[in-house]
Amino acid sequence: MDNIKVNISQNDIDYISNKVKDYLSDRRYIHTLSVADEAQALGTIFIPERINELKVAALLHDVTKNLTDDAQLKYCNDFGIILDDYQICSPDVLHAITGADFAKRNFTGYVNDEIISAIRFHTTGHDRMTIFEAIIYLADYIEKTRKHDSCRMLRQYFYEHIEKASDKLEILYKTMIMSFDFTVRYLADNQKYIDSDTILARNWFIYLLNHSN
Repeated sequence: MDNIKVNISQNDIDYISNKVKDYLSDRRYIHTLSVADEAQALGTIFIPERINELKVAALLHDVTKNLTDDAQLKYCNDFGIILDDYQICSPDVLHAITGADFAKRNFTGYVNDEIISAIRFHTTGHDRMTIFEAIIYLADYIEKTRKHDSCRMLRQYFYEHIEKASDKLEILYKTMIMSFDFTVRYLADNQKYIDSDTILARNWFIYLLNHSN
């Protein structure tokens, strides 16, 4: 699979939206639809020509989230997905890994490499994230059903600043950095593993912010 453009119709969106119901709890499905709405809102600002692709990635981002930790590990074993020790000890990231593989296997024709990568890294981020990937990451973080303080603060910061910003990408970069700061602080405070991809992603957006002009 390569990053060829996939032509997604509204019928395709409706099909995927209905299909993912089979894999998600009611609560997770509501979250998924809200992420798709948020991805559309963000996409309208940054890459309006790719909104339908963003919605596909959003609808599929948590497709394996309801699997138990043991089922996640079994999936990886069954399909030859190699995990490092930190991933094995960080079950919260496994659904992004299995979800990307599941989407590639079961939604062929609706996905390309960037959609798959956006699913794969929607929890950790990674070095040199694209705007497309950043939108899916951020949409998952700030969608309207999220009630955690960090989610509310990030959502408020982004929308308060984006409307009056002359450089909208600068606001995106700053929001992404804030999101990684929240994540790293939470993981450190709770003595949890911090994925190296998260540190690299944070550094990438700091680099972009410092070289945006």
